[in-house]
Amino acid sequence: MASLMEDFIDVLEKENEEYERLTELSTEKRQIIINGDVPALEDMTGKEQEITSNLKNLENRRQQVVKDMAIVLSKKPEELTITNMIAFLDKQPEEQQKLQDIRERLKATLTQMADINTQNEILLTQAMEMVEFDLTLFKSMRQAPTTANYDKRANNTGDVLGSRGFDAKQ
Repeated sequence: MASLMEDFIDVLEKENEEYERLTELSTEKRQIIINGDVPALEDMTGKEQEITSNLKNLENRRQQVVKDMAIVLSKKPEELTITNMIAFLDKQPEEQQKLQDIRERLKATLTQMADINTQNEILLTQAMEMVEFDLTLFKSMRQAPTTANYDKRANNTGDVLGSRGFDAKQ
């Protein structure tokens, strides 16, 4: 059981390191979004995908360790949360403290990452709104105003001026 606990703590520490790397990238991404640097954003996305792939592998490894621990402890894997494991380790204060420390670090890292991602989401939404505004502005600049031409019954004909500027005949 001791080696399983060491494996579990090791996997959690590696997961925390990967989440810290992801948080750093998210912080860098904020400036890239502000600058509107699309190629750098594409590059950043590739780096993030690499880290998330590593995290998925670590998650699979962690789940396997939890399954092994569940077999040894005769418990269901769903019952073996970090909080419950801390409680199970009341007779092993050293491992209990390590597990509490990594739990707090993971919690802090994930909270920080969530905050940064929320800020990035807001920035991206604002950037998209600005692009939409610019497109609308450009479209309206290309459209000519309707003329004040009326037919026999005093209805507006809706004729549009030409888009060339002047319609003067020579």
